[in-house]
Amino acid sequence: MSKVYIGCGAGFSGDRFDAALPVVDTLSRCDGARFLIFEVLAERTLAIAQRIRMKDPNAGYSPYLDAYIEPILKKAKDNDIRIVSNLGAANPQGAAKRIHQLARELGIEGLKIAVVSGDDLLELYSPQDIQELPTMEGISLGGREIVAANAYLGARPIADALQLDADIVLVGRTTDAALTLGPLLHVHGWQEQDWDRIAQGTLAGHLLECGGQVTGAYFADPGFKDVPNLAEVGFPIAEIDVNGEVIITKAAHTGGLVSQATVTEQILYEMHDPGNYLTPDVTLDVTDVCLEDAGPNRIRVTGALGKPPPPTLKVTVSVDGGWLGEGEITYAGPNALARAELAASVLKRRSQILGVQEPLRVDIIGTGAVHDNDMSAKRQQQPSSAAGEYRVRAAIRSESQKTAQQISDEVLSLYCSGPAAGGGVRQYVSQQVSTASVLIEPEKVLPHVLAMRVEA
Repeated sequence: MSKVYIGCGAGFSGDRFDAALPVVDTLSRCDGARFLIFEVLAERTLAIAQRIRMKDPNAGYSPYLDAYIEPILKKAKDNDIRIVSNLGAANPQGAAKRIHQLARELGIEGLKIAVVSGDDLLELYSPQDIQELPTMEGISLGGREIVAANAYLGARPIADALQLDADIVLVGRTTDAALTLGPLLHVHGWQEQDWDRIAQGTLAGHLLECGGQVTGAYFADPGFKDVPNLAEVGFPIAEIDVNGEVIITKAAHTGGLVSQATVTEQILYEMHDPGNYLTPDVTLDVTDVCLEDAGPNRIRVTGALGKPPPPTLKVTVSVDGGWLGEGEITYAGPNALARAELAASVLKRRSQILGVQEPLRVDIIGTGAVHDNDMSAKRQQQPSSAAGEYRVRAAIRSESQKTAQQISDEVLSLYCSGPAAGGGVRQYVSQQVSTASVLIEPEKVLPHVLAMRVEA
């Protein structure tokens, strides 16, 4: 088969839920093997899913699974568009069961789902074993409760799952690019040491993984980088031939933009070393990549080079990060900045009175809070009598939920115990997760594929 067509329906958890509809419509008219990916799994997203599964063994897959899958499931099945996604998160088998249930509700028969497991190292090793692994980045693991430990799997298990004639492949933690490379290995039959073609396939996956980011979303900057009809931005579709040549385009009859500039920005996204982008499948070198216009909203991508992958796999370890307490309140009108500054000073003093030991962060949003905070003297100097609209935010991280709640409540108390005319209070107390990255030998990770059958 000369070309594989792969579209992206989501680039992060909570991405636009209807973006896949025009992608599926476009794929249904393509002449070749067709796949739809949903990439929705960040490190912290997975850690949160692991916590949810601890409370409910049937949960732990993406909370947005129904929103993404239900609108396109029947049309994808009818048009032989196969779905590959990390919607499985901490519970790919649970996700498969839910999709089978959706299929029954939609009257879809014969749906085949395969699950890739093995990324969850807590199924193989004790927390103590994982704590002894050397940390390459992030926090120290010593003495902390491990919430999750997931290895980044490569594309081969996905290709194996597709070999089972699955309509849908659900994974937990893989590299984002593996969602695209797996179908290419399956259809084109690229062999293990065909490094340059695997590099091109990995680059295609890297370009697709963030959804609309390569088609003008997040790229747009009015007057500098204009993008037409951003409200209806079309999500990307890659066309990849057997030699690895990639064409990046987008869903038909949609807004957005595919240009050399949008593709260049996405290539450089999270690319720490352009000559050595490490994945479990290949070490990707993009320094000789060439981009050429191949028609309106069509960019040809060639020149990626590949080398053998590194000798270890990256593992993201998530640990209990305590609690985050937040509160916000707005001051507007004449003398608003002075009232906001008074509120900030009250919050700091109240923190001392309560005996809070952890550092308290207080920002006055509207005076440079995005690029600075109250811990330095860089805040833009404005007259204290300045009118306008300012939002005071207090936040604290603590091992104690009580302390986090106290700070959040102090913001609420400003309604009647603070400066004049505060309003619009928002409070939020949430359990936090911190992460670290460790390395493990591939032979110590055991990926496996399971065909999930429809339950009666």
